[in-house]
Amino acid sequence: MATARTFVWVDQLHRVVAYFSLCPHEIHRETIPITLGRGSPRVIPAILLARLALERGLHGQGLGTKLLLDALSRAVNAVTAAGGRFIVVDAIHEHAAKFYLRHGFAALPASSLRLVMKSSDAEASLASASQ
Repeated sequence: MATARTFVWVDQLHRVVAYFSLCPHEIHRETIPITLGRGSPRVIPAILLARLALERGLHGQGLGTKLLLDALSRAVNAVTAAGGRFIVVDAIHEHAAKFYLRHGFAALPASSLRLVMKSSDAEASLASASQ
């Protein structure tokens, strides 16, 4: 059973240097801030961005941001095709959570490692990044 799709970046030697997975998800309205959940059903369709990773030797070159933009672009396309309101990520640690916060995600009250972004905000960020 296919529950996620994994996207892989490879270098010129065909070695994996980065990857991320996307899968259907849902988030309960009571777990998100009122300002984000207003007008939503009790259970909100979402896309989970899972396991975003970049080879350590490539950190600090802006490639993490490019990888995240690739993931957000694909997540927005999935939401457009199948529906949904949020992109959800579970950061592996606080340093990773700060990365997502810098890119427009919001931490949920129950856990600073669970973050969300409205898909419409992701779409707007992608539009401004391409200009």
